[in-house]
This record gives sequence, structure tokens and C-alpha cells, in this order.
Amino acid sequence: MSAYAGLTLLLPGTFFDALWALNPLAHAQLTALGRWAALPFAFVSPMLALAATGWFRHRRWGWTLGVTIIAINLAGDLAQILFGERWKGIIGVVLATALLAYLMRRSTRNHFT
Repeated sequence: MSAYAGLTLLLPGTFFDALWALNPLAHAQLTALGRWAALPFAFVSPMLALAATGWFRHRRWGWTLGVTIIAINLAGDLAQILFGERWKGIIGVVLATALLAYLMRRSTRNHFT
């Protein structure tokens, strides 16, 4: 989805934009930034793919990257609370905290070599 979002921001006005109907406010905010808004997605997408690869291969670096990404997401959710998106932020904090609690369990960590 990250790659998809980046592609639609890089090439606006295509039929791919239809999925933005699910979040028109985010689309409006991101398109206001111009095509440069696609740049962070160009970084995030490969990182997510890399984390998924490491995770499914049960590699320790995949676990570490996954934990790092979820922790960064948690920080973003906390920022949402501070900047007025309270319910989105609260739900995100609860989910990210639950994921981190699961990932930090010894039995989960030991699964990755």
C-alpha cells in the first residue's frame, strides 16, 4: 500500500487515484505537497518489503527491523494525538503497543535466529 500511495502521488490523475476515496483528507494533504510527497514512500516501501522478507525467513534482523518500524509508527500515533487526531492516534497507540508487546516476548524473539 505504501508503494501504491507513492505511485499515485508521483503520477496523479490516473485511475489509481480511485482508492484514495477511502481517505480523501490524506490525499488532499499529500497532493498539496506536490510530487515530492512520493519521496518518503520510496524509502518506506522497500524497508517494509525488507522487514517482511526477514520476518518470514525468521532472521533476527527481520525482527529488529520490524520492531523498529512498529516503534516509529507508535511515535507517529502519539504525534497524531498531540496534533488533534485523537481517536486515530489512540487506536494506533493501542495496536502498536500490543504488537510491540507481542514482538518483545522472549518466545517471539527466540523464534528468530
